[in-house]
Amino acid sequence: MPAAPKPLTARERARIEFTRDIKEAARRQLAEHGPDGLSLRGVARDIGLVSASALYRYFPGRDALLTALITDSYRSLGDAADAAVEALRDRSTADRWIGLCHAVRDWAVAHPHEYALIYGSPVPGYAAPEDTTGPGTRLPLLIGALFTGAATAGAYRPGDAPAAPEDARAALEPLLSRLPGETPVDLVVAGLSAWTYLCGAVSFEVFGHRSAIVTDPRAYFDHEIRRIGTLLGILPPPGR
Repeated sequence: MPAAPKPLTARERARIEFTRDIKEAARRQLAEHGPDGLSLRGVARDIGLVSASALYRYFPGRDALLTALITDSYRSLGDAADAAVEALRDRSTADRWIGLCHAVRDWAVAHPHEYALIYGSPVPGYAAPEDTTGPGTRLPLLIGALFTGAATAGAYRPGDAPAAPEDARAALEPLLSRLPGETPVDLVVAGLSAWTYLCGAVSFEVFGHRSAIVTDPRAYFDHEIRRIGTLLGILPPPGR
């Protein structure tokens, strides 16, 4: 039996709680002013501090706080997608794809400002550090795993599509070099396209680009992801 975790000290608990208060205040600033308007001074005012100096023991600057919010957002989105796929682990790949897509949309609709932070316009003057790479790749890797699982089970049925030319293969080298050598390039392109189309559809809804032409966003989204899944070969064609 593993040893029980050591109880947190009062100081450690207080630090965790205060860090949570800082992040909650920062999210309120994101909702009101956007990432450009985020500042430690504004966060300090929000939580009742006279100056921002006390916050620098927790976050040395705005960029560190942004990184924490971005990492938390990626993790929260990844948790939602993971939970949806896990809940459908005994169902078909098609069902898991649909469940994952709806989980991503539901999370984004419920957390539009956090979604904008990770899938919206880059924040001027901010460069995301490597710390965000792991959490940021959870969703595309999960989608890739669905496609790989479908191929292994014989449920991947791509339609007629042009093979990736050499320059496209070369462009994917940073990704292909991290995958097993036998992974088909077509499968990688399909998974990457699925991630792109999914986030594109969600972004169009969250950022209001289709609000004047789609009256029932959820119903249309459900049809859209089924259509995309069929075109990319992870859903069977109608009637099969």
